[in-house]
Amino acid sequence: MERRGFLATTALSALAAGCSSDEPAKPSRRPAAPSSASPGPTGAADWNALARSLDGRLIRPGDASYDRARRLYIPRYDRIRPAGIVYCDNAQDVAECVAFAARQRLPVAVRCGGHNYAGWSTGSGLVIDVSAMSTVEYGGGRAVVGAGTRLIDLYDRLSREGRGVPAGTCPTVGVAGLTLGGGFGVLSRAHGLTCDVLESARIVTADGRVLTCDAEREPELFWACRGGGGGNFGVAVEFTFRTHEAADLTTFDLRWPWSRAAAVISGWQRWLPSAADGVWTSAHINAQPSAGTPTIEITGVALSDAGRDLARLAAAVGSDPDGPNLQRRSHLATMQQVGGCGGRTIDGCHGQGTLPGQRPTGRFPRTNYAGKSHIVSRPLSDDAIATLIARFTRGNDVTGRSVLMDALGGAVKRLRPGDTAFPHREGLYCIQYLANGGDREWLRGTHDAMEPYAGGAAYVNYIDPELTSWRQAYYGPNLDRLTKVKAAYDPKRLFRFPQAIG
Repeated sequence: MERRGFLATTALSALAAGCSSDEPAKPSRRPAAPSSASPGPTGAADWNALARSLDGRLIRPGDASYDRARRLYIPRYDRIRPAGIVYCDNAQDVAECVAFAARQRLPVAVRCGGHNYAGWSTGSGLVIDVSAMSTVEYGGGRAVVGAGTRLIDLYDRLSREGRGVPAGTCPTVGVAGLTLGGGFGVLSRAHGLTCDVLESARIVTADGRVLTCDAEREPELFWACRGGGGGNFGVAVEFTFRTHEAADLTTFDLRWPWSRAAAVISGWQRWLPSAADGVWTSAHINAQPSAGTPTIEITGVALSDAGRDLARLAAAVGSDPDGPNLQRRSHLATMQQVGGCGGRTIDGCHGQGTLPGQRPTGRFPRTNYAGKSHIVSRPLSDDAIATLIARFTRGNDVTGRSVLMDALGGAVKRLRPGDTAFPHREGLYCIQYLANGGDREWLRGTHDAMEPYAGGAAYVNYIDPELTSWRQAYYGPNLDRLTKVKAAYDPKRLFRFPQAIG
């Protein structure tokens, strides 16, 4: 059950942004420009002064590392050339960058893992990269995690303590963007979203303050940072998470003939609400060149024996599958397997390179893909399922096309839509439509065809630059409250991109 190997396209977007409360920034290591000063063109002297003010590293066009530093996870954004990229070592570095960008009126992009589907973790101005802030400290059931930490390093470090945090699958995704947009994965039904176990966060806000937010200090900002999307409120530098026991896990893989696809999807979604919270599943439609015809498969992860649940699932589908190919592994080995780097070293689960977040012996590849999503709150009708299946037949060129239907419910549903900024608590599952390469024609057609049946909600971490109703789709009833938080903490909209709040 190798989720990335099955799709060859799966990834989670990784925006980086934050939360707050009352820690003032240290005095700047260089004088700020007077507020009345009119910024001129940003010249070499300005950039050199920024570099001197940092503990971290500024990379500019012409530097040896520039071409590698400007790359995101998705290669089609390689054409974008930032004016500067700063790998920040600490919160004060971030504050220096925020002040510099405001003073020079430079566009700001905030980056961690660089998985943003729309490429908005880079831009033509200043890229603030938090990858170097990647320490993970554990004690008393809680993990204090640097915002630049890659998921594989989070899982690896906490596994040594027998602990874990519910998070995503792709090993090179950064914890910041995942958390700030909600964060679901294979243990969400058992332990909740990543943002659900967030107890506090430190953020650098647009005015340069370094703040700590939690349920008591700056509670509105803390609320917004639990599902309100990365890049909106500031730059996150650190998180404190509540952890869970990281016991061994069971993976399984169920396959049916393509002729049974409609019955599989229909039966799976009827079975899903009654599944044990400790059983997570994902229904996959995949059309890769090696597969010939499309395939239908249900993969999953269970805390313990899932035999009874899987028997009921087969009964709901109405036929026995090939499988279930049960495998019991350690928590860490399971997360490596579902993330597409099973059997590798931890370093091998990183991208190759010497910049923060990379490893010289890293083997995890970049992937060129595009995606769209729907959050489904009630079972799709037979007509809707037929419409989805038709997108893989009737002469469509579907090579390299995939659909993931990832289960929600369980612990995700225990909170109300307004308890955190993540509004989709009643979601039954999330549909993610994926296509290899940058061609979006099939994606547009499939998303448009499903909109009458599944429309109205989408996942902000699968950010969609073509989504016209994105405010309501991402945030639903929480939009007005989020807009007020944005106005309070970033009134001049320093942190902005095409789908930024406010």
